[in-house]
Amino acid sequence: MIFFNKRILVPFMAFSMLFFSSRGSKSERKAASVAVFIPGIMADSPTYAHVAEGVQEAIDEFNSKTSSDADKAEIYIMEAGTNQAEWPGKLTSLAATGEYDLIISSNPSLPEIAQPIAKQFPAQKFIFLDAALEGNQQIYTISYNQRDQAYISGYMAGLYSRSHKVALVAAQEYPIMNNILYPYYAKGASDAHEGTSCDFRIVGNWYDASKGAEITNALADAGIDVILPICGGASQGVISAAGERGLHIVWFDENGFKKAPGIIISCCMTKQAKAAKEATLQYLAGNTPWGTIKEVGFREGYAQFFDSDENYIKHVSEDIREKMKKLTAGLQDGSVSLPASLDGLR
Repeated sequence: MIFFNKRILVPFMAFSMLFFSSRGSKSERKAASVAVFIPGIMADSPTYAHVAEGVQEAIDEFNSKTSSDADKAEIYIMEAGTNQAEWPGKLTSLAATGEYDLIISSNPSLPEIAQPIAKQFPAQKFIFLDAALEGNQQIYTISYNQRDQAYISGYMAGLYSRSHKVALVAAQEYPIMNNILYPYYAKGASDAHEGTSCDFRIVGNWYDASKGAEITNALADAGIDVILPICGGASQGVISAAGERGLHIVWFDENGFKKAPGIIISCCMTKQAKAAKEATLQYLAGNTPWGTIKEVGFREGYAQFFDSDENYIKHVSEDIREKMKKLTAGLQDGSVSLPASLDGLR
């Protein structure tokens, strides 16, 4: 039995249907079928919504050039929910149907989860964004150079902070968080203003807004005035408490200024939709380099700092904006480079 989660966002309803009544079995069709596995809920995580968006754009572009309906690719979107313990079973169930040539998703933990599933279903192919695995011929991964994005957010936090105390609130600890996101965020803050300290707090899940607010209040009591939340739905609690306590937020994963104008002071986003679209089109063309990792980042155009948004211009001083412009330009043209590792920072 496959667990099809019904909580699909309205904008995605139209393209998430597979028209089961008319399609027939996979063995009767030539068309490619792609399943988007969302390890969470799109309403709580723009980065996952962007994966679905990019795959849909690729399917639409592919189908626009395909004259026969029998050859048109199809898409299904499954929201697996926020309980990570359920992801292996749900991903296994999706592969076990045999209905989907490709399963595409995004999360650093998924390659490890998928390896035994790939052995069980040797015809199943997987593409994972924001992940890294090499050598498995059923899996292709795209790894983001999130050092740049974390450093930019930290630099902004360090420039803006008056107390010279900033923090990162994470949903949970995992290798990319511990080895990249937190260390480079902390380094960016201290490089922006020498002596800036960086606290690190864990919510324990990706949905508890009350816990996010509780942590934010504790950080405010400790004198911290700028926070980077990377905690899914719990970020709503961080935003709410930050507004009440006069704190400010640097935002990941989307242009989120409108969520809290004047509270959110900067936004930096990995272009998941772009990566998902390109990877899907590459697959549909039969050109996926299975068993490899592709690393992309700010310099390659897969990350964006939103420096032209009216809320950024309104609430951030010209002096800070000029310093951020210089930093992002340097990262793009290569004149500013970050170390490959910050071992020992935590």
